[in-house]
Amino acid sequence: MTNTEPLLRIRDLSVHYRGAPAAAVAGVSLEVAAGEFVSVVGESGSGKSTTVHAALRLLPPTAQVRSAALELGGQEVSRWSDRRLARVRGPVVGFVPQDPGTSLNPVKPAGRQVLEALRLHRRADAGRELAIEKLAAAGLADPARVYRQYPHELSGGMKQRVLIAIALANDPALLVADEPTSALDVTVQKQILDRLSALRETLGLGVLFVTHDLGVAAERSDRLLVMQHGRIVEQGSAAQVLTAPRHEYTARLVAAAPAAHTGRLQPSPGGTAQPAADLAGHPSAGRVAAEPATGPLLRLIALSKSFSGGVRAVDEVSLGVWAGTTHAIVGESGAGKSTVARLVVGLARPDSGGVWLDGARADGPGRRPRPLRRQIQLVYQNPYTSLDPRFDVAGIIAEPLRAFGLLPDRVARQRRVAALLDAVALDRAHLRRRPAELSGGQRQRVAIARALAAGPRVLVLDEAVSALDVSVQAQILQLLVDLQAEHGLTYLFITHDLGVVRLIADDVTVMRGGRVVESGSVATVFESPADEYTRTLLAAVPAPVPVPQP
Repeated sequence: MTNTEPLLRIRDLSVHYRGAPAAAVAGVSLEVAAGEFVSVVGESGSGKSTTVHAALRLLPPTAQVRSAALELGGQEVSRWSDRRLARVRGPVVGFVPQDPGTSLNPVKPAGRQVLEALRLHRRADAGRELAIEKLAAAGLADPARVYRQYPHELSGGMKQRVLIAIALANDPALLVADEPTSALDVTVQKQILDRLSALRETLGLGVLFVTHDLGVAAERSDRLLVMQHGRIVEQGSAAQVLTAPRHEYTARLVAAAPAAHTGRLQPSPGGTAQPAADLAGHPSAGRVAAEPATGPLLRLIALSKSFSGGVRAVDEVSLGVWAGTTHAIVGESGAGKSTVARLVVGLARPDSGGVWLDGARADGPGRRPRPLRRQIQLVYQNPYTSLDPRFDVAGIIAEPLRAFGLLPDRVARQRRVAALLDAVALDRAHLRRRPAELSGGQRQRVAIARALAAGPRVLVLDEAVSALDVSVQAQILQLLVDLQAEHGLTYLFITHDLGVVRLIADDVTVMRGGRVVESGSVATVFESPADEYTRTLLAAVPAPVPVPQP
């Protein structure tokens, strides 16, 4: 291979799935040269992941792949056997898959999985020390400990860093990464991207990077490719594509990016959600309680929680959330954010301290009383795993009504479910569909409707938009703002995305190592951070997406 040949060349790639009415990828051509960072952006279903999986021959047997050329390291590989191709995966090309929760073997320690990647290619130096070195290079703070840990003992961000360590284990010339930083907080994301940049400069590593984060694409890419409906609709330098998009779809993506906006989102004129009266399916539904005279509606007082091994996940956390407002909790992976969410909704019991709702203790001994359980509901992080695949949408939304013994009349329950679907701006034609028939954004709307079914006063949203691409994320955030304005909902919003915090939150609490580092209004904390850690978080946020020029 000469220095002028690309590390990856795809020409006129098409992918059809058996039984699908249209091609998943149609006529895509791209190249990645040594030392080049190329990003592919687009909405869910645009063909981004299918394109990179086709390049590495990782598609299922139901996929029919045709291409004029498919070259890795200057070699045509489209007709190679899987066994022959496996020899170049590792030393020539490394791959980072999207979902860290399903990509690691749950019965093997993380270090052993890195070691297996090294030994697969018969490296003479493959051993424990080298595996630990690779884990450290991927940004893990205590690589020797992670080497011994199993995937279930790691946070989502830590799992993703293990996958990156495996991909880089054999010092490949090309790294193909499918949404590798979507589960990472901003400081770890910056560490990973800085590491990739350093490898580009020192070793000439080429990077093909699939992402829905236009901030990352804008800051890191040499070239940007925009995909829609299986085709590349626009490509060029990152600056050119983002500041002067030629295609209407690219302009929409840029406009939807959180980094393209400043200030909090405002409710839609006229509102997109249904009036509160339409949701009054039972006595508490749609009711906005008066602000308690004594202070916040939701109060956490000296909340603490430890896990096996003496790990103190939450350490004396206190904060208050005022009725009708959004309070965000931010911090790095492992900061204790999701544990706080579980304590608030009653999925875990605190060791000490307490959760109070409108002056009533919500975490006392024994099972949380039904009225209190109804008042605080959770929207999970991943819309792909939080919905029962056996139920249709109507059954999923109605499940809390049955669980709490609400609306025993079938007709009244159906009316309530239909009104909730209207409230989250989904057509009633979706009522009989199952989760597998919905997009990610549609699934998250169903998850929000389910959380609203029992008429809660507080929604706890645990990374509820982190798995969504930018345009769908923008729609869900606007929906949440509209629902809050129309129904007086109170949100505790867990996120690692500080750009999202600016858009949706009134107040913010910064956590690190289980403790509160800083808390206050978003304007105060973001514009005048008092703690060095908060300043580090803010400094790690990618630069704002350039605003297209008229």
